[in-house]
Amino acid sequence: MIKGLIFDYGATIDSNGTHWAEVIWNQYQTAGVPISKANFRDAYVYAERALAVNPYIKPEDNFLRLMQVKIRIEFDYLLGEGILSKNDTTDSVIDAIATGCYEDARKSVEAAKATLDVLSARYPMVLVSNFYGNIQAVLDDFQLTSYFPVVIESAVVGVRKPDPAIFRLGVEALALQPEEVVVIGDSYRKDIQPAQSLGCDTIWIKGAGWDDSEAAVQHDKIITDIAQLQELL
Repeated sequence: MIKGLIFDYGATIDSNGTHWAEVIWNQYQTAGVPISKANFRDAYVYAERALAVNPYIKPEDNFLRLMQVKIRIEFDYLLGEGILSKNDTTDSVIDAIATGCYEDARKSVEAAKATLDVLSARYPMVLVSNFYGNIQAVLDDFQLTSYFPVVIESAVVGVRKPDPAIFRLGVEALALQPEEVVVIGDSYRKDIQPAQSLGCDTIWIKGAGWDDSEAAVQHDKIITDIAQLQELL
């Protein structure tokens, strides 16, 4: 029955199931930023919303540049709220956090390539991602372009997860029926539920999430490492 695959990108391929807020938070701690996790989460949400409505990210920006811009927005918010001082938000601290995040992503991508090599030889694959308009530059930088000849990016198509319509575009790009497609993603709400509503099969890569709301959620196909896909597909 399986004839094609749809992959999420962020937190699926580039962090092996771990929500990016957790990855960035770990880099904040490594850099010694004096902040509570609650305040960090507020800054993370603020930056995500700012990036969604403002053209801060250019199509040619790779992931390192994306992280530099994102951390700067977070720090500007924390500085404005009086949570951090100027000494805590220097360019060198931003670069250290952004570089750490970039290296984390690079390592996860390199580890995922062994699985992508195997699966791309068996199935046509499409990428469906909520991203900032620069996903192609990110894929080029990490040498992932060859795996995904078609990329459906929210900032380009004007539809964002959890709207099932963005997955429908992926299914149409594969020229298959939904029941012939498996969707792989890290978010139950944004990936698994909307894909299932179309009739797609789904595999949930379940790692450290944004909160505990999905911790107790059950699903018949849960993995904790992208390499486990080879056992299921």
